[in-house]
Amino acid sequence: MIKDIIIIGNPIAGGGALKKIRQAVSILENKGFNVNLMLTTQKGDAELFARQASQQSAECSRLLVIAAGGDGTYNEVANGLIHSNIPMAILPLGTTSVLAKELNISNDIKISLDIALNGKIQTIHLGKITCKGSNEKSNSSQNNLPLVTRHFLLMAGIGFDGETVYSVNPYIKKIAGKTAYVLSGIKNIFKYNPSIITLRYDSEEKSGYNVIIGKASCYGGDFKVTPDARLTDPYFYVFVMHQKGKLNLIRYILGIVRTKHLKLNDISYFRTSEIEIEGNAHIQIDGDYLGTTPAKIDLVTDAIKIITPK
Repeated sequence: MIKDIIIIGNPIAGGGALKKIRQAVSILENKGFNVNLMLTTQKGDAELFARQASQQSAECSRLLVIAAGGDGTYNEVANGLIHSNIPMAILPLGTTSVLAKELNISNDIKISLDIALNGKIQTIHLGKITCKGSNEKSNSSQNNLPLVTRHFLLMAGIGFDGETVYSVNPYIKKIAGKTAYVLSGIKNIFKYNPSIITLRYDSEEKSGYNVIIGKASCYGGDFKVTPDARLTDPYFYVFVMHQKGKLNLIRYILGIVRTKHLKLNDISYFRTSEIEIEGNAHIQIDGDYLGTTPAKIDLVTDAIKIITPK
């Protein structure tokens, strides 16, 4: 039975996040739980806090971690809790909480906390990606960048998708939320000139210019690029756009918006549990920028426990 709760919260997630986090603490304490609030101040804090929590192995049977923020916070907490017996619940506060949409968890604090306390604990599988790390804070040339390995809950986007996240203005994101991604996407359409990406999987090979690797069905909010993907299934669904050019890109985007993209005759859509990617393209995972190709993506089975509605 849960007695202790750690809330790992991003106080600047958007929409008065800090006030909502403190409200959640108050609700839980009034219910008799011991609550430890840990607020992040910089990237990486949520993962560090979650890893510290996972080391409390003797208390795992009565400990719950609630990730309060957006998909970036959930991703960090999941990376910190991987292979731990501590369940993770979410309190949606972020710019676009895709995981909350995937799990059908309300933005209402009382409802989401009720799910955290009384929902169903499920073991899910994560993606693991190894690629060249970001050079945003590095003096290294592109060829000498160190490799980075991260786990992801929802998706990896390679090509235009990664370029859009890479180009998001952080100031605009703080002010305008997900509109910042739309503006970045529009800007990148005008300068769109991608390099070819080669995929190798299950003794097969395909080439294209943009790739979405889905571990979940939801993408960017209400869109479903890989509608058959499930957190609880031990494989990815991969959507590949084969044609180059701005008009083709716009056609693919409209297909996704209209849920007609899987009927296009110049795409590939397949299932796999591991994939190697070659080329020169930007990568995002769970809505945050990661680095560039080449990359290798594998499945990590039974990676974390997550609480979902019953």
